[in-house]
Amino acid sequence: MFESLTALQGAATAAIVFGAFVVRGTSGFGSGMVAIPLLVFVIPIRTAVPMMSLLVFVLFLILFIRDWRDVIWDELKRLVPATLLGVAAGVLLFKNLDAAILLRLLGIVIVSYALYVLAVHYFGMPEMRCSQRWAYPIGFAGAVVDTMFGGGGGMLVVVYMHLRGIGKAQFRATVAVLWFFEMIARIGGYAVSGYYTLQALLLVLLLLPLMWAGTRVGERISNRITHETFSKILAALLLAAGLSLLLK
Repeated sequence: MFESLTALQGAATAAIVFGAFVVRGTSGFGSGMVAIPLLVFVIPIRTAVPMMSLLVFVLFLILFIRDWRDVIWDELKRLVPATLLGVAAGVLLFKNLDAAILLRLLGIVIVSYALYVLAVHYFGMPEMRCSQRWAYPIGFAGAVVDTMFGGGGGMLVVVYMHLRGIGKAQFRATVAVLWFFEMIARIGGYAVSGYYTLQALLLVLLLLPLMWAGTRVGERISNRITHETFSKILAALLLAAGLSLLLK
């Protein structure tokens, strides 16, 4: 794989990974959403998706250790079991569902919510909240989508956490722990399928410093913005992600 990468392709891969983790550090999610559509122009998708999954897993492990005091464990005790069931269901349903229809339905939900959040901030619409009971269907559905398509379902969890009114630090810490457990299951599947070759693992090792540097830059940006600005950034990212799903 390294032999087939030109210097320009290697630089592009590094820049994409760094930029994706700046987004992740700022918003608490979105690294795969940003990186995968761009990386597939440089490296094969069967390398890009497992590679990003492993990078994100390492990041979540670091954040789990660093930010465990900010984790809202009461939310996780509902989200984690539902998420693990969703991973199992995603594997079973992978060959039986129309992927295009499912992705477009997800896109409609995400775009609608993003437009609602922007309307709250700019047009004074009343702000909604949801109960913890929604953790079960949201955790399950998000994990099903993530497992089937390598990402996308996490946006449903982002919507849930936003509707719960959770602040920046708690949001970032809690979703990191949730997706840490999800990544364990997903990476296990990629490993069994043989996607983690020696060259792929070496590429991950080379990109780890850029993953952490991008995350730290994003976190510095996030620490300097207000909760309202943070909410607007989330809405803008969700809108972009939802539209990308609709246009696939």
